[in-house]
Amino acid sequence: MLNIVLFEPEIPHNTGAIARTCACTGARLHLIKPLGFDISDKYVKRCGLDYWHLVDLTVYENLDDYLAKNGDHGLYLATTKGARSYTEFDYTAASVTLMFGKETAGLPEWLRERYRERCIRIPMIRPARSLNLSNSVAVLAYEVLRQQGFPGLQSLGSMSAESSNAVHI
Repeated sequence: MLNIVLFEPEIPHNTGAIARTCACTGARLHLIKPLGFDISDKYVKRCGLDYWHLVDLTVYENLDDYLAKNGDHGLYLATTKGARSYTEFDYTAASVTLMFGKETAGLPEWLRERYRERCIRIPMIRPARSLNLSNSVAVLAYEVLRQQGFPGLQSLGSMSAESSNAVHI
């Protein structure tokens, strides 16, 4: 199972787009308060389009609440400050959790230090600060799913000659 955790997300459009990624991949979405918007905000709903019914969503009061209920097994922290590329890690465990920080500040330093060996980064050119949060989630989520063999995801599109006999993995 893939879990996507957003620590104090601020921009509703990003959270909506991430919810759509979660819906399309079967990943669970976890939001840690405070949120920079109302979860019923029309912008969040608009970005997720009509996929919200496919999202397994849980909202937590704070990080302690999240950790008390879920622990930290299989947890990786996505941060531009990470020393290692996301491609250097093995995500084949049954349950993987990717945590992302808020758009303006990322994850708190104390948290990054606590999980220093589990901090991952997406390579980019030096003058760039970071990718958009929803793009980062998509890049990392699909790497985890690729390593796991895309469990439960449709493997062939309608253009495949085999699509009429396609087996969904």
